[in-house]
This record gives sequence, structure tokens and C-alpha cells, in this order.
Amino acid sequence: MRWTLGILAVGLLANAAPGAPASPSPFMLDDVATIVSLHGAAISPDGKEVAVIVSVPDLKTNKAAQRIDIVDVASGASRSVTSKRTGLSAPSWSPDGRRLAFLADDATAKPDADAAPRPGSKSWRDGSGGSDDRKPQVFVMSLRGGDPERVTDAGNGVDAFAWSPDGEQIAYLTADEAENAKAIREHNDVFEVTDNHFLTRAAQAPTHLWVVPASGGTATRLTSGKFSLNTDAQDSAPRPAWSPDGKQVAFTRFPGPYWGPSFRSVIASVPAAGGAVSTLVGAETSRGAEFANASGALAYLRPRGGDRNNGDTVYLQLPGRDVDLARAIDRNISSFAWLPGGRSLLLAGEDGTHRVLWEQPLEGPAVKLATAGVEVNDSPSVSATGVVAFVGSTSTRPDELYVLDSLRASPRRLTYFNAFTEERALGRTTSLEWRGPNGFTEDGVLTYPVGYEAGRRYPVVLVIHGGPTASSTEHFSALVQLFAAEGFAVFQPNYRGSNNRGDAYQHALYRDTGDGPGRDVLAGLAAVEKLGIVDPARVAVTGWSYGGYMTAWLTSHDRRWKAAVAGAPLTDWVMDYTLAYYQQGDEYFFGGSPWDPKYHDIWRAQSPITHVRNVTAPTLLLGDVGDPNVPLLNAYEWYHALRDNGVEVQFFAYPADTHFPGDIVRTTDVYRRWVDWVVGHLK
Repeated sequence: MRWTLGILAVGLLANAAPGAPASPSPFMLDDVATIVSLHGAAISPDGKEVAVIVSVPDLKTNKAAQRIDIVDVASGASRSVTSKRTGLSAPSWSPDGRRLAFLADDATAKPDADAAPRPGSKSWRDGSGGSDDRKPQVFVMSLRGGDPERVTDAGNGVDAFAWSPDGEQIAYLTADEAENAKAIREHNDVFEVTDNHFLTRAAQAPTHLWVVPASGGTATRLTSGKFSLNTDAQDSAPRPAWSPDGKQVAFTRFPGPYWGPSFRSVIASVPAAGGAVSTLVGAETSRGAEFANASGALAYLRPRGGDRNNGDTVYLQLPGRDVDLARAIDRNISSFAWLPGGRSLLLAGEDGTHRVLWEQPLEGPAVKLATAGVEVNDSPSVSATGVVAFVGSTSTRPDELYVLDSLRASPRRLTYFNAFTEERALGRTTSLEWRGPNGFTEDGVLTYPVGYEAGRRYPVVLVIHGGPTASSTEHFSALVQLFAAEGFAVFQPNYRGSNNRGDAYQHALYRDTGDGPGRDVLAGLAAVEKLGIVDPARVAVTGWSYGGYMTAWLTSHDRRWKAAVAGAPLTDWVMDYTLAYYQQGDEYFFGGSPWDPKYHDIWRAQSPITHVRNVTAPTLLLGDVGDPNVPLLNAYEWYHALRDNGVEVQFFAYPADTHFPGDIVRTTDVYRRWVDWVVGHLK
């Protein structure tokens, strides 16, 4: 469900006349495999260099070649400091800027046939037993030269880590060994079902906090117990946070290792030298604490008022009370970082159809930074000198590395990995606003077909975002540009539940997960039709995850659609509640369990499967067989209902254990089928 999309299509360009300037070539399916992805931008303390992970897809090996580049902020010159490593993530500079730590798979790890399988590993997924997968460890390298050195030896790998303020230690999170590890080795591998998803093959062990010397050595355990510092969700683990004096380590404390009850999280801390765990923030749903280096002030994320139907905001802990710093912004805050001096924070989040940054003082109003059309894709990184680095994109340019030399400067691009898009004919992208149901001002993103001519009417494809707490912005989308190359107008509507227009809009999804968003989408389509560009006889609706749910809902409530593509669609809320890793974590949509008589009917009424007999649109279904997020059983149920009711339907499943295929071969195949289905039914 909670996933957003972008990538894909095909097109031909007539040969230029002899002697005429060459026309830009169209964006084609082959281009998808040339897009370089960047993530994990981390700026050095002095603001002079940025470490960033560069991933280059390779169709032949079906893997992404990863490396860490160090990019000079002044010149943009870069050098690679790693090679032939896999599983790279989380680059982090030492406080003095002389070393760089990162997570990477341990290439020296040997398979252990007697080890208990780690949840998520190949042996865990296929039931083969043993431990045959490499596990991520913390590596530290000197920027003066030399090979990276592994400093952790965590049996189940490292989920997250953080430097101590003096650079002498590293705190890290790792999962415990299974309680019944000996019994599993002896083939007695039964486990109790609690809050786990239905694909689970071994009980998830809790994750706990350790510290190790930054030069390597003996690790010391700091926490233990039934509680956990991470869950089985697909998101990144919350990093531990050192107090400025290095005496305490704060962390997000979950009730256990499963995501279902994770909304009961609090923020706790433990002495770095060992001792009792104490609670810093007892308000449930709190997570992601960070200390200000200068003052020691503590800030953290939490849904406003603790209501999970609201957006996340940043709270500041004060004696006797906690203050919502971003209340006046009234936007979902996806990440934050302290600015130098500890008197303000840098916030990131969606605002309308853009992903932007704000400077938020501890006292006074926030200031939105001028990002000049660059969408902030990744959490920003702030140096001790106030220089900010982030991975961003524009409507015509995929991932690149950007810096803000100051908070009042415009973004400056440092890299040119995806410059090839400047040589492609791309559809023009713009934002659109309309007045929707319930008086909401709503928005979306409209991309015109390549070669658009005023006065002509074009086929239109809706690409609906997932989440639902996400939003469509003007970032580069290969999928959108592939449709534009085929002569389609592409509409990406936001809808109630989207996190880009404040709490009232986001909260309006409560007990109205299908009908309300459906009316929002149709109101947006009507706004596009008023522009005079839509051929009403050729309109398709598509989406992945919650976008797949919206596709199922719209095709079962409106018969205008000439084609539909539903990827990883949630079609049955009750089944999803029962089988996915969300478990009771989805109750906030409706107020209570579907098995409570007070709430049962609304869970059923808001499930598209209840209305499936109304569907007439030819439908393509796609998904991963091992998806714990939206189990593929949702799509199976939809497929059989359509087939048995005489609706044209095809269903393709990928043998992957993710919510969307992560490899380039399967990804390209997903998008080829997606585009071909719509083109075949609308052209």
C-alpha cells in the first residue's frame, strides 16, 4: 500500500530531413535501464565534500553496481572511494571529518549450514534452513587512504548506526539470535503466530542496541528484552542518537519486532557505559529523536496530537511539555535535521505538488526555502557550516546531487549522472488545482504528450500514487514520460489522504478510504477535461499499491474507463488486515478491528471486492508473489472475480519477495506490460 511510483514507455521519431538539425529522440524503454539512482547524501562537517551512494543498473547481471562517491562542493569534481561492494547504505562522516562509515554486505561471510535463518534472508524465505546470505556490517575508512575496515561482527547484520560525538565509538542496532535457535538447527522450527504477516517462516527476534570502538574490537550490549528497536516493516530502522556529551544514547522503542503494534512506540535512552533504560518521551507514536549538538535539545517526529490520521510533525521537548514546532506549516514532515547553533531545524516535506524544505526556528514562523523547481527526493544533510546537501530531481531530470550554499541560496547541481534526458523529447509537466468535494482545494500533476498541439484531444492515462499518505509531485517519472512519448496526456491526481495539503485533507480519509478519494480523483479529471485536451472515449486508470486500490475502486464505481492497470492492489481490507504486516496498524483508517461488530460493515463497504461485479474495464494485474505489504491474494481474488464475470483480464506475478520488483529486469518488464496494456486498449 504505502508506496509511490514513477518510471517508463516506447515511441518512434521520424528521421530528420537531410541537413536538418537532429530532433531529440523520444524517451524509450531502454532508457529506464540507464537511469542512475542516488541516495544517502551525507555532507562533511566542514561542508566541503558530500558522500553519496551511486547505483548504476546492469541488465546483463540484473544487479545495480554500487559505489560511494565523494563530491567536492566547490567544483563538483568526484572520486569513488569504494568498489565491488554490495548492500551499500547510510554513509556517515566522523565528527572530525577524517573518516567515513557506511553499511555494506560482508563479502568475507561464509555460509553457516547450522545457523538459524535470519528473517528476510533467502533461507528464511524458501525454508531451506541455514544462513546463506551476506549480512550488512559497519565499515570505516580513512579519507586519507587505505581500505575500509569492518568494525562490527553482528551475527544478524546491522540495521542502523551512529557515531559518538568524540568519534571513538559507534552505536548500532542488530537483531538478536532466535530464542529457539538450537531447536531450529535440530529441525524443530515451529513458531507462534502473533502480529506477523502470513509469509513469515520464522519468529522475528527483537533488535537491540550495541556499541563498539570505531576502530573495531569488542562490542558491548546496551539493551535487551522483549521490546525492539526495529520492526519487520520494509522501512529503514530509526537511527540511535547520541546525547552531545556522549553519555546517553536515545532510540525509538517499539513494543516488539513486528510492525503491527509499532504505533505504540516511545523514545527511550540508555547510558552509553551501560545501565538501566529510561523513557525520554512517553507519548506513543513518537520516534526518530535527534539531539541538537549545541544545546542538547531533543526533537522527534510524531503524528500531530498522536492521531495517525494526521500528518507527522516535529515536536520539541521542553521541561514539563512538548511543543509542536511545525503546527503553523500544517504539512506532513517527512524528515528533519538540526541546523548549526541548535536554534532552528531544517524540515522536509510535501507542499502542494512539490517536495520542499523549510527553516523552522524554535521560536517564530517557518520560512520555506527557494528550491527553484528541484524536488527534494532524499533527507537533507546539514554540515556544521550550514551547507545543505540532498538528492533531488526535476520534471525533466532524474536523480542528481544538489547543495544549498546557504539557506537563502538556490540549489546548485553538483552531478550530471542523468544528463542524457536533456537529449530526449519529453512531455511538459505542470501543476493543476481544482475545487473538489467537501470544499477542499485539491491538486495534481499533468504531463502533456510529446509534440502536443493546442486544440487536439488526446487519450489520457491516470497514474495514481500509492500510500495513501504520499503525494504526486513534479519529480521526474520515467513511466509518465514513456506514456507522453506514446502520445498520451498523463494525469497524476492527489486525493484526500495525500500528505501535501495539511491535516484536514489528510485526515479526511478516516472512514472514507474509497468513495471520498474516488470523488476527488474524478473532480481532478473533470478539471483536466475543462482544458479541452481529453478524448473522453480514451481514458485509462492505473496505479500501484494504494494506487492499485484506487484503480480497483474507480473501475468498480464508474464505467468510463477503457483500460485499467492495478499493480499490487489492495482489494479486500479485511483480508489485508489479516495477512499483511500492518495487522492492527491499519485500524486507524476505520476506528477499530473489522472483527468488532461496530466496525465490520465499513471495512467491507470500503473494500473494492464488495463491488467487483460492477467492473467492465479490461484490467491488467501485476504483483510480487512474496509481497508482505499488500499480499498477492488481493490480486488473485480480483482476477478470479473479473474472469468469472466475463471481464477481459490478465494477471502476471513476479517471483520476488518485495512490494515492487527491485531488480532492473523485472522493473523494466513491469513497465513494458503496463504501457503496452494501456496503448493496446486506447490507441
